[in-house]
Amino acid sequence: MLFWCLPTVTRLDETGCAVRIRLNRRTRNHLGSMYFGALCVGADCAGGLIAYRQIQKSGKAVSLIFKDFKAEFLKRAEGDVEFYCDQGEEIREFVDRVVASSERMDLAVRVFAQCPGTRQPEDLIAKFELTLSLKNRQK
Repeated sequence: MLFWCLPTVTRLDETGCAVRIRLNRRTRNHLGSMYFGALCVGADCAGGLIAYRQIQKSGKAVSLIFKDFKAEFLKRAEGDVEFYCDQGEEIREFVDRVVASSERMDLAVRVFAQCPGTRQPEDLIAKFELTLSLKNRQK
């Protein structure tokens, strides 16, 4: 699905991540809006890339999986969509706790979807909550 939707990372730093998926013939449904599967791919990327980057920085073998996925679709996405997660610091601290432990740990990650260039609450297309589940495999 990632290769089908071709998400573009527009921001990845210590504070968060933003990913854009273009509305095109691959991501468009029969009504002309973005297919909900493509919206879910964007949420997966925006929520997971922060953790993946922190795991890479740690140099440890940490398994990453999403334990569950909740979505609230608010409006039809009739154009390109930007997905963002601003929990960078919280996810970094979470990865640090996981690296220091041998237990599987979970963290709720919130991702929001909007048309690019807008960050007004009334302009939200969708809200997602994914449970990030990590375990240090080296202990």
